[in-house]
Amino acid sequence: MDISTQNTEAPPPAPRPASGRLKRATHGATRPGDRIFLGLSRGSGILLLVIMAAIAAFLTYRATLAIGTDHGNFLTTFEWNTSLNPPVFGIAVLAFGTVVSSIIAMIIAVPIAVAIALFLTHYAPRRLSGPIAYVIDLLAAVPSIVYGLWGALVLVPNLGGLFGWLNEYFGWTGIFSWEGGAPRSMLTAGILLAIMILPIITNVSREVFRQVPQMQEEAALALGATRWEVVRMAVLPFGRSGVISASMLGLGRALGETIAVATVLSPDFLIHASLLNPGGGTFAQNIASKFSEATESGRDALIASGLVLFVITLLVNGAARVIIARRKEYSGANA
Repeated sequence: MDISTQNTEAPPPAPRPASGRLKRATHGATRPGDRIFLGLSRGSGILLLVIMAAIAAFLTYRATLAIGTDHGNFLTTFEWNTSLNPPVFGIAVLAFGTVVSSIIAMIIAVPIAVAIALFLTHYAPRRLSGPIAYVIDLLAAVPSIVYGLWGALVLVPNLGGLFGWLNEYFGWTGIFSWEGGAPRSMLTAGILLAIMILPIITNVSREVFRQVPQMQEEAALALGATRWEVVRMAVLPFGRSGVISASMLGLGRALGETIAVATVLSPDFLIHASLLNPGGGTFAQNIASKFSEATESGRDALIASGLVLFVITLLVNGAARVIIARRKEYSGANA
């Protein structure tokens, strides 16, 4: 056969340029459904900003009524006494207790949560990881009052041994010295908060680790990496920003937790050097315990303390966003 008769098929036609309608669709919403969806999305975002601004304006207005009067230095006073004339309000102890209890909760919860998430996604067999994940999901749905009752009836009576051990071996530091008494201290509140935020951090971290590209893990294994090296070099860098976001969600709950902390803490307005001695307080616990019996000026002071907690939460979330933005190479967006 003559070679010239072979491959006589016509070449495939060149792709035609996109029509004007397609070009318009890619540059803007032209269909009614697109316009409706765009309007709803934009309106939802604006509504959220309006609500946040309204909350901030309300808290600021009521806070100025309390801070602007002669009730002591609101930020540095170590007292909250409504029986005096004029009353004295101060949030120094509340700020210290809120920050310390939340830090204790994060120190305990974050490593355990990340370890559980890694176990469920990269180590546990499927028939085991499914039930464990289901139980963790159930823990996230338990109400705060249930955690509080468990903490008061089970956790507090059984912490004496731990407190005694810490006092015996680390009491010389002053942070873990214990003078006896019921273990209703900041460490108790921190342990309970850690248990409460553990499911949140675990669930979010687990979903982030599941998104790691399979090709990255297979490439590391092909180069002779062990399973832990795969986790360290491929999984953790990919999920770092997700773990930070999960930790901030947990921290947000720890900062604002009310009932559970109120049931396990013996509140006072002293800053104790030891984490084991009873006493301390948090913003949310103080608001919940004093709001019903507070006078008009007392309510304004409680709202002012809520404003401080609001600002702390915004600063924490803003710091988390800055950390994530500086580590975009680990966000997985380009994977």
